[in-house]
Amino acid sequence: MSLRINDIAPDFTAETTHGTLQFHEWIGESWVVLFSHPKDFTPVCTTELGYMARLEPEFKKRNTKIIGLSVDPVESHLRWEKDIEETQGCSVNYPMIGDPNLEIAKLYDMLPATETGKAEGRTAATNQTVRSVFIIGPDKKIKLILTYPMSTGRNFNEILRVLDSMQLTAQHKVATPVNWEKGEDVIILASVSDEEAKTKYPNGWKAVKPYLRVVPQPE
Repeated sequence: MSLRINDIAPDFTAETTHGTLQFHEWIGESWVVLFSHPKDFTPVCTTELGYMARLEPEFKKRNTKIIGLSVDPVESHLRWEKDIEETQGCSVNYPMIGDPNLEIAKLYDMLPATETGKAEGRTAATNQTVRSVFIIGPDKKIKLILTYPMSTGRNFNEILRVLDSMQLTAQHKVATPVNWEKGEDVIILASVSDEEAKTKYPNGWKAVKPYLRVVPQPE
């Protein structure tokens, strides 16, 4: 199954480091960042998990839950978490999904559905496409998909930036321009007529082009 933005995120029940979890029920009314790993005890992923643990308070401010996935059993994750705390200086307090049968990796199109076997005996290189980030909204729809190579650590500050942009768009009919940072000017959506924009932005806007209308970021 090929997943695209605005598809409903596939639901599942899985064992995690926080117990059995039914995904859609766990999401509730929150946003979610689901990020995956090809193998436990891998160097780049160790740094990523530690950094996400430090960023967790920032995600909580944005009504966003974090959940990791690795193609190994939960028991292995729990041992790995000790290494992460030791080397990265931060405890992993968010759940990590165990996926020893590769079911969720296949469900989320990170491995081919025809892939055979289980996690045991596989290497990180075998699972190298299990390096994706999904942002899922409270409506359970996929809002973002990113897949990274194994050798490149993910930029989770960028994930926060994108989350800020999407949440702003969800509240106001605006888009964010290239390299936008929170607090900077935004763009009125092309679907918003000038008449509607006058009601929403009585102080006006800067019309670079009729289709490019710039306003200060709404509060």
